[in-house]
Amino acid sequence: MTEQIRRVLVRSLDDITIEHVPAPVPGDDELLVRTTVVGVCGSDTHAAAGHHPFIDLPYRPGHEAVGVVAAAGKGAEDFAPGDRVIIEPNLYCGRCAQCRSGRYNICQELKVFGCQTPGAMGDLFTIPADRVHRVPDGMTALQAALVEPLATPVHAVAKAGDLTGRTVVVLGAGPIGLLTLIAARHAGAARIVVTDLLEGKRARALRLGADAALPADAPDLIDQAHAALDGPADVIFDCVAREQSMAQAIGLVTKGGHIVVVGVGAAGTTAVRLDLIQDREIRIEGTLMYTSEDYLAAMSLIESDAVDIAEIVTATYPLEEAAKAFAASVDPEQVKVLVTVDGP
Repeated sequence: MTEQIRRVLVRSLDDITIEHVPAPVPGDDELLVRTTVVGVCGSDTHAAAGHHPFIDLPYRPGHEAVGVVAAAGKGAEDFAPGDRVIIEPNLYCGRCAQCRSGRYNICQELKVFGCQTPGAMGDLFTIPADRVHRVPDGMTALQAALVEPLATPVHAVAKAGDLTGRTVVVLGAGPIGLLTLIAARHAGAARIVVTDLLEGKRARALRLGADAALPADAPDLIDQAHAALDGPADVIFDCVAREQSMAQAIGLVTKGGHIVVVGVGAAGTTAVRLDLIQDREIRIEGTLMYTSEDYLAAMSLIESDAVDIAEIVTATYPLEEAAKAFAASVDPEQVKVLVTVDGP
């Protein structure tokens, strides 16, 4: 009889269940991996709420995954059962101009494991062997679970260029915003202001190294931020990606400055002050996911103890309580919620 495994199925935020399906079998160049820890991402909760522009319901989540190799298919023998691995979930074609230039994170045919394909939030999953990295010796599973979410801010910070001695504002102190704060500080930013609606998240940002943390809805936010930075910011990281946050970004950034859009915006149009963008030579740039270089940089950052795991991982749930994990992730006081898998 074929082994059955558990796998999370998301139909909506109010309809998250465990399905039982046949255990997958690795094909050529694939690994069979037993999940140990998988994170719930903001993209997951947005998708479950029906708000993600690129993830359709129902879907089977799990793109922030750590696991142990259970078996290797033909051509994947560089890995052996027992190897601890982190997945890099961007599934790219390797043929388009973007892939050929090394920018496979914006592949013309990009799919994301656990978003457009069944993911790792279950007992077992298969994945191409070239989409995993070994977990460094000495790195815990909880630390490894933060490599994927940290790689996105690492990539975004790299987009901004050399931050040494520069001033930065991070809009939003959710998981990505807080990790962007850490990555920007590590990259040499001189002063960093973080904004958020919640006092608890602003306090957390201060504990993680922000020079100031300001209410995102303050009527004089721009004046307060400029006072904290002694002028407009050189770089803005918009981890909210809404019309209001973009308006704030344009008001906060210096002439000739750089706005990096990190958050996933809602589908449709967003009004911006095009006159100010033109007149002040403001550069606005999107950023998507990461490449292997960002993954390696994120691993090194975590190994250096620059990331306070206790401040970032605020809740864990077993696989059978995945619905509770999603509900917790919607709570704005939470930062990173993880699902642990002990086996069927």
